[in-house]
Amino acid sequence: MCADTPDTPDTVTPEAPDYKSTLNLPRTDFPMRAGLPKREPGWLDRWARIGVYDRLRDKAKAETRQPFTLHDGPPYANGHLHIGHALNKILKDMVIRSQQMGGRDARYIPGWDCHGLPIEWKIEEKYRQKGLDKDAVPIVDFRQECRSFAEGWVDIQRDEFKRIGITGNWDNPYLTMDFHAERVIAEEFQKFLMNGTLYRGSKPVMWSPVEKTALAEAEVEYHDHKSHTIWVPFSIRDGAPGDMTDARVVIWTTTPWTIPSNKAVAFNPKVAYGLYRVDGTEEESWTAKGDLYLLADTLADEVLSRARVTANTRLRDVSEAELSALTLTHPLAGAEGADGFWDYDVPMIDGDHVTDDAGTGFVHTAPSHGADDFECFVRRNWLDRMTYNVGEESEFLPHVPFFAGLQVFDRKGKEGKANAAVIDKLVAAGGLIARGRVTHSYPHSWRSKAPVIFRNTPQWFAAIDRAVGDGQDEHGTTIRERALTSIDKLVTWTPKTGRNRLYSMIEARPDWVLSRQRAWGVPLTCFVKKDAQPTDPDFLLRDGAVNARITQAFESEGADAWYKDGAKARFLADDHDHDAYEQVFDILDVWFDSGSTHAFVLRDREDGSEDGLADLYLEGTDQHRGWFHSSMLQACGTRGRAPYRGVLTHGFTLDGKGNKMSKSLGNTIAPEAVIKQYGADILRLWVAQSDYTADLRIGDEILKGVADSYRRLRNTMRFMLGSLAEFSEADRTAPEDMPELERWVLHRLAELDHRVRTGYAAYDFQGVFQALFNFATVDLSSFYFDVRKDVLYCDGDTAERRAARTVLDILYHRLTTWLAPILVFTMEEVWLERFPGDDSSVHLQDIPATPGDWRDEPLAAKWAGVRRVRRVVTAALEEQRRDKVIGASLEAAPVVHVTDAAVLAQLRTLPFADICITSAVELTGDPIPDEAFRLPEIDGVGVVFEQAEGDKCQRCWKILPDVGHHSHPQVCGRCDAALSDQGV
Repeated sequence: MCADTPDTPDTVTPEAPDYKSTLNLPRTDFPMRAGLPKREPGWLDRWARIGVYDRLRDKAKAETRQPFTLHDGPPYANGHLHIGHALNKILKDMVIRSQQMGGRDARYIPGWDCHGLPIEWKIEEKYRQKGLDKDAVPIVDFRQECRSFAEGWVDIQRDEFKRIGITGNWDNPYLTMDFHAERVIAEEFQKFLMNGTLYRGSKPVMWSPVEKTALAEAEVEYHDHKSHTIWVPFSIRDGAPGDMTDARVVIWTTTPWTIPSNKAVAFNPKVAYGLYRVDGTEEESWTAKGDLYLLADTLADEVLSRARVTANTRLRDVSEAELSALTLTHPLAGAEGADGFWDYDVPMIDGDHVTDDAGTGFVHTAPSHGADDFECFVRRNWLDRMTYNVGEESEFLPHVPFFAGLQVFDRKGKEGKANAAVIDKLVAAGGLIARGRVTHSYPHSWRSKAPVIFRNTPQWFAAIDRAVGDGQDEHGTTIRERALTSIDKLVTWTPKTGRNRLYSMIEARPDWVLSRQRAWGVPLTCFVKKDAQPTDPDFLLRDGAVNARITQAFESEGADAWYKDGAKARFLADDHDHDAYEQVFDILDVWFDSGSTHAFVLRDREDGSEDGLADLYLEGTDQHRGWFHSSMLQACGTRGRAPYRGVLTHGFTLDGKGNKMSKSLGNTIAPEAVIKQYGADILRLWVAQSDYTADLRIGDEILKGVADSYRRLRNTMRFMLGSLAEFSEADRTAPEDMPELERWVLHRLAELDHRVRTGYAAYDFQGVFQALFNFATVDLSSFYFDVRKDVLYCDGDTAERRAARTVLDILYHRLTTWLAPILVFTMEEVWLERFPGDDSSVHLQDIPATPGDWRDEPLAAKWAGVRRVRRVVTAALEEQRRDKVIGASLEAAPVVHVTDAAVLAQLRTLPFADICITSAVELTGDPIPDEAFRLPEIDGVGVVFEQAEGDKCQRCWKILPDVGHHSHPQVCGRCDAALSDQGV
């Protein structure tokens, strides 16, 4: 029965009986329309009732399976899910399910990051709306509000994740605010305290004036920002030869507010510098004829043009030695009313960070407000020259003349008055030759979206180049050495480019800033000696008994114990003089919290991992500077190596046009909206069809395409279900007894089994799905099903039909389990159509073993040739149908010319007419006639069309000479036998 004709005749002739009821037509309740949005919640309820996740854990214990642990990178519990969350969790779920069905004990403990600024910021917003002062609220009460806020969002996000079909231990997730978690985070910090890598220092960090806290690199994003730009001349105080005595060194900066904190000017010995004289100026210029300036040669003309200089002369080269000998004067030195605040020497220093790409070739150096500037001073041991001029709200502190109280940015992140005031004072002091505005990329807080500043603050650090001294030195003695060794030798990277990214970051990074000046988090549980310097050996209290009292309290009361009245006396007890020590109230960076999760999840939980390590961390590419990074540093400091054996990274989500999603652009897509329109399985299929190693696009047209792929795959599954109605073990046929076509399908299954298993092991979900989709739509629907419909529908209880149904059963078990990690709802529906028990679920199954001896390369090669010839035949018949010569391929009996004698001999061993879905076929090695149909890409095959001879069988519709010559009217011999078997 041909696939290109209706399932039954449109009409039945008066003298012929209706044979439709005698056909083995597909029978299934599996609907063509999925109705996923309405039906998926029912399957979620079923899985909860059955307890699928827990039953798999019991199964693993009974079978002693090898464990597989994917450790969840915790999202913040502070809002509804966005499409990036869905991408991340779906990828994790496909990993867990594919590993489980592949024979592992795949555990997944979902987690949440509950501390830190995102949640604290929400509570502060609520206070501001009510006109309340956060600082007037008792800190324990404030922390309780943060905890309650996080708890509420954990519940919301948990339901949203479950709706996407994510499996895991949802009844017992990990939360960084759980008391035991807070205890372990404190314990992990205390390891840094006790091993000597913890120290308090001062360095410029990215600081948010709006949130009043230091920010990690991972908490910063870059946006265009319009800044002031100024060109400032520094007079030479000492060290100049005679012709340079009156010259001035010109710097350029986009942060005028840092000029009051200038302590040096940097140059690069590799840059060519010159002495330039002003020979002419415009009427309005802050320069004058005869002025002398030192500038980089490649930038001199541009700088002087900005200063409205109309003519200049380069007098001579200026050497490195001459520059090194200079001592400059601060541009505000001697300012009236400054009381000598800036009357200090400004040295010239060399620095590799100086370039002649932009600016003047000289760099204004304020070590308290720039990373490169700070490093220059560290190398010279000049940290005693650091300034402390700017406060936590980006305001100049009271001791700074002229500018005290003026802010760089105000409480809302808008420009304050500091820049303008500094510029005005420089103009008044003759300390400016040009000014302007420039739009450039500038760091902003990713939470408040407000610009940040570099600000020198006392902070707590972990020294990553100091010997840890904990005896865990197999992979290095310092945190940096251990991390770099781990990256190269202990971790598998997917994709491999992830290795380079993290390696370069850790190779070049400074010491780890651990502290934040906030309230909601785990405090730095340490005490410092009053009146001692951070460099004094007894500055930090290192006492195991004190540490134990702290962690015991945290276990039962949480970190709030640190803030309760009498905490210092409670923890110091009688072991130390309470008045001699100060309690530290900074909190740990939340990246330390999440970086410690390996300890309180993988190490401590019964369902963690046996060795405390994860097989896989899986997050977005931004986590090279986030969770992958902090977890690496933390674990290398406390257990001597990376906490993970594998890292997988995925890209970001973009809209359908490839643009970054933004609420302001209105191009965001919420997972909830996709699920309501299409169902969660379509969202999951979008992930499986995408290359997650790059950025992923999603939009209406893309989702329509995904839905179409789903529909085609669903139709494949529906055909199998319909054709397997009432299949039993009595119908099963051994592979060796099957026709070649069925054995070819088994060969393809053996190939696919290897592809699926290796693909899932490598987390290549796109490759796995593409292979299965092509197999289902091309090999099955367009070929095997098309060919075998005649046998399945029209044969009686023949060996061919039993073999075909056996293959369909084998296909069913493999396709449902192969696809179950991706289409979790649909494959459950397919499974329950055949196995509808109360406790039945495809997700309790493993991928069945596929015998290796099903592979038959000679048979595969033969059928590749068969299908090539078939392509020419079907194309020739399609041309006849298009010209309305025939209505269906069964009306044809083509003559097929094949010049390759070996191929021709192979075709003659097969029922080639059935394979081509024609009523007859003639195979010949005769020369191909000129009028024969050919395909240019297939040589040596030509087809001459001929009409089939005979009458049409009213049951199978083949046109055969024997129709009408049997006991049943108007049927062929095959159908007559089938009818007799049925007792008709």
